[in-house]
Amino acid sequence: MSTEHTHSHNHEDHDHTHDHQHEHDHSHGHVHAHEHTQDVTNRISRAVGHLESVKKMVESGRDCSEVLVQLAAVRGALASVSRIILKDHIEHCIVDAVEDGDQSALDALSDAIDKII
Repeated sequence: MSTEHTHSHNHEDHDHTHDHQHEHDHSHGHVHAHEHTQDVTNRISRAVGHLESVKKMVESGRDCSEVLVQLAAVRGALASVSRIILKDHIEHCIVDAVEDGDQSALDALSDAIDKII
C-alpha cells in the first residue's frame, strides 16, 4: 500500500518540510493485522457523528454549557479510541520492535505518548 507522508525536520540552522512516498503502513516497516480495527473504525464513526451533532448545536445557538458537555463527551470518545490503538500498538508493534532492536519505533511511541497525554 502506497501512502504519502509529510515530514518536518528541525535542524540547528533551519526547519523544512518535505513529502515522501512510502510503501508500508507503519513507520517501523512491518505490517500486521490489528485486532481491534473494526471496533476502532466504529468508534471513530460514532465520534464523527457526535461531533457533527455538536456542530449543529453551535449553529442553532444552543446553550454553551450543553455544547461544552457534548465536546467533553467527544473528547472522551477519542481518548478511548486512542487507548485501544495504543494498547494494540504496544502489544504488537512495540513487542516486535523490541525483538528486532528497532529503537526508532520506541522513539516514535514516546513521541506519540507525549502528544496524546
